[in-house]
Amino acid sequence: MAKAEKEPGAERGLEQLERLARLIRSAGHAEGLVPAQWEALRYLSRANRFSNAPIVVAQYLGATKGTISQTIRALVKHGLVTSGARSGDARSVSLMLTEQGVALLAKDPLRQLESDMENLGDKTKRRLGKALDVLMTAEAGRQEQPRFGTCPGCRFFMPGEQSACASFGARLDQKDIESLCYRYRPVKD
Repeated sequence: MAKAEKEPGAERGLEQLERLARLIRSAGHAEGLVPAQWEALRYLSRANRFSNAPIVVAQYLGATKGTISQTIRALVKHGLVTSGARSGDARSVSLMLTEQGVALLAKDPLRQLESDMENLGDKTKRRLGKALDVLMTAEAGRQEQPRFGTCPGCRFFMPGEQSACASFGARLDQKDIESLCYRYRPVKD
């Protein structure tokens, strides 16, 4: 096979991935929200306390600051998110889900797809996860976007009784360790 030729199935896989992304986006018109608002809620529910600033939400979603600003304003207006000064830095904003925001995520239109993924065999889930990670890493690199990840796989993570992050110079609680961080740098890179 010539190098210029595509691997069998790669084009079909890409078409399916694109179609799935469109279906997911279409399902995001639920509960009076638009897809960008659902995406921001999902992200904020998984972000650590260092990664819940509007600019980081914009980076994660690959959106402009203006788009995210409008999205956040709408979420605040709906009572789903609160916005306040970050502890120790009054110039920086910290976004947090309200109880109403957390409750709404229980009605997330992606829950059914999540259930479908759980029904895949363990080997298929592992392979799919690995393949999606490879694709995400490559595309984030091309776009010079942060990777986002959790502490256990990060080179800055210092585990122990008093776990800490070398990048932030801060202690970490269990929620921080399990949540997404924009300064994530994989141990193997």
